[in-house]
Amino acid sequence: MAKDYYSTLGVDKKATQDDIKKAFRTLAHKHHPDKGGSDEKFKEITEAYSVLSDEKKRREYDAYGQSFPGGGPQQGGQGFGGFDFSQFQQGFGNGGVEFDFGDIFGDIFNGGRGQARTPRGRDISIDLEIPFKDAVFGTERTVLIGKVSTCDICKGNGAKPGTELETCKTCNGSGSVHEVRNTVFGQMASTRPCTACDGTGKIPKEKCTNCKGHGVLRKEVEMKITIPAGIDNGEMIRLPQQGEAVKTGVAGDLYVKVHVKPHPTFRRDGSNLLMDLPVKLTDSLLGTTVSIETLEGKTLEVKIPPMKRAEEHLRVRGKGIPQGGSSRGDLIIRLEVALPHKLSGKAKKALEELKTEGL
Repeated sequence: MAKDYYSTLGVDKKATQDDIKKAFRTLAHKHHPDKGGSDEKFKEITEAYSVLSDEKKRREYDAYGQSFPGGGPQQGGQGFGGFDFSQFQQGFGNGGVEFDFGDIFGDIFNGGRGQARTPRGRDISIDLEIPFKDAVFGTERTVLIGKVSTCDICKGNGAKPGTELETCKTCNGSGSVHEVRNTVFGQMASTRPCTACDGTGKIPKEKCTNCKGHGVLRKEVEMKITIPAGIDNGEMIRLPQQGEAVKTGVAGDLYVKVHVKPHPTFRRDGSNLLMDLPVKLTDSLLGTTVSIETLEGKTLEVKIPPMKRAEEHLRVRGKGIPQGGSSRGDLIIRLEVALPHKLSGKAKKALEELKTEGL
C-alpha cells in the first residue's frame, strides 16, 4: 500500500514548506530514538519529510504517488524500507541543502554545540488591585507570595551546614554526561546535564534537612513591589528573576498584573484626568469660581467664564497623569448644568422676564 506522506506529517496537501518543516520538527523531537521514541515512526516521518521538503520530488509524488522515480520503496536502497540515504551524503559533501540537520535537530542535540542549556525556573504571575490614586502617582506594595525559592539553610547547595561537598561519581565532577546511541543515522553523541548532581559536579556528603538536598523548596516570601506612576488598568509589571528558583540555574520572572479601582470623581483618558462638574444655571450664565479637590488632596480654584454651555470642557494644564519626570497630562472638566427640580414664584417670575428678552 502506498504511503501518504501528508498524513504521516499531519499536514494538508496545500501546506507550505514552512508548515511541513514545523510539522517535521515537532514530530522528530517527539519520536526521535534519543528521546525514547520509536525507530519505525521516526523512519516514516523522516522519509515523508525528505520527499515533501524537496519541491521537485513533491511535485512528482503529487502526480505519480510513491512510485515516482527516486521515491520511497522503489529505490531498493538502504534503510527506511528502501529510502536512499545517499542523498544526505551528497547534500553534505557538495554543499547541497537536502537537509539542514543543525536547524531541524538543534533543540534535540543542544544546537549542535554539545553544550547543555542553563536551567531556568518557572515564571509566575499574581494579580494586584490598587486604588486609582496610587495608579496615578505610583506606590509601593508588600505582598506575600508562595513560590519555590532558594533554601535559606544551605544557600542552595543542598548540603547540611558544616558538611562538605564531594565530587560526583556519576560525571566525575564535570556536571555533564556524554552518551552515544545507535540511531537510524548511525552512532550519535549527545551531552546532557548529570541528574545525580544537577549539573554542579558536586554532591553533598550529608543532605540539608530543610530542603532534603534539593537546594530549593516551596515557601512564602514577602516581596516589595514598586508600582510606577501612571500605570493603567490591566498593565503588567515584570520583575526579572523574582519567579521560582532552580538549584543550578537562574530563577524565572515574576509578572504582576495591576487592576485599578474606579474613582468616584475622576477617570482616565490617556494622560489626562476627566471629571464632571455640576454647576447651577445662573453660574453657567453669569460665570463663577468653584473649588474642587484634586487627587493630591489639595483645593483647586477653577474659574468658569460666563455663558458656558452644558457639557463644555475646561482644561487645567499639568494636573493630569504623570508622564515621567515633571511632565503631566491635563485635568479636563466637563460642565453639567444642573436644573432645579422646583421653581419658587419669585424665580419663575424672573425667568418669565428673561423669556421676554429672548433668553
